[in-house]
Amino acid sequence: MGPTRTVLVGYGVGGSAFHAPVVAAVEGLELAAVVTGNPARQAEVRARYPRAEVLGTTDEMFARAGDFDLVVITVPNRFHVPLATRALAAGLHVVVDKPFAGSAEEGRALAATAVRYERLLGVYQNRRFDGDFRTVRRLVAEGRLGEVHRFESRFERWRPQVRTAGWKEQADPAALGGILYDLGTHLIDQAVALFGRPTHVYAELDTRRDGALVDDDSFVALTHVGGERSHLWMSAAAADLGPRFRVLGSTASYLKFGMDPQEDLLRTGTGAGAGTGTGAGVEVGTPGWGTEPAAAWGVLGTPGDTVPVATEPGAYQDYYAAMARAIRGEGAPPVPIEDAVTVLETIEAAQRSSADGVTVAM
Repeated sequence: MGPTRTVLVGYGVGGSAFHAPVVAAVEGLELAAVVTGNPARQAEVRARYPRAEVLGTTDEMFARAGDFDLVVITVPNRFHVPLATRALAAGLHVVVDKPFAGSAEEGRALAATAVRYERLLGVYQNRRFDGDFRTVRRLVAEGRLGEVHRFESRFERWRPQVRTAGWKEQADPAALGGILYDLGTHLIDQAVALFGRPTHVYAELDTRRDGALVDDDSFVALTHVGGERSHLWMSAAAADLGPRFRVLGSTASYLKFGMDPQEDLLRTGTGAGAGTGTGAGVEVGTPGWGTEPAAAWGVLGTPGDTVPVATEPGAYQDYYAAMARAIRGEGAPPVPIEDAVTVLETIEAAQRSSADGVTVAM
């Protein structure tokens, strides 16, 4: 079997930073084409990925669906479901950026469509492959914290000025804007990956910044079946940044500040030479990719008795490597679709909780 011929639909920040360089780096995948109608972005694709075709519209792609195997959809949220549905019906495997649908009902319907057409549906939850989260997952699995009582996780930023032109700031519910759908989707997914489906959800979804039309400073609390509690903060209005992770257990805690380095590397293009022959920086998936200096490591222990813990290397490439294996029939997609639907159910419960001021049973 030859490489999986992959079409990337969309070449904004998501497509150019989080998908294209990673797809291009993974053995078994080929970045065969990129769909974008923006002339400047078309030129960038041709310069960085000269072997990839540039298509102006999705209609061009669907007219040649038989030439491709996998479609990666990284466009504004409102277009995820219709594009994914059309791609599955055309006989293509699909990866959709998070949130992969606007509601749990839509998510279940899209999953059923994938089953009907016997295609794979993947949800791109790359933050499962952040080095710091991989470290938390390992420590929990090894029992290094004892029985986990509380999992605290934050994506906080200081962006006091609203980017009014961005679709993520739109008040139209169909846009699926707001920080809960954006950063919150990652945080909830990580909690679900660690502790499973929550039993209860409490949320405070606030709009803080002048001119903001959607939630930009929110908190979600989850109770899991094992008694663990996940406390999740997401904010664009945080004038002070809390720890990325604070995990409290019966025998020890883990405390970690700072963000996984992969996003900055990909956004600045440091690792974007992967698969293009440009050799820019440390390329995705090569030795040294996604590693943190010792000064950024978290600490494990109890008050007055802590030790630094080396952060696992970040590995966004592992998502697409697993997806390539799944397409070849050698394993399951890297994010179970049941988890992705659970995330949407949790978001809906959080919205009800915040609106009504109550804890919602799942």
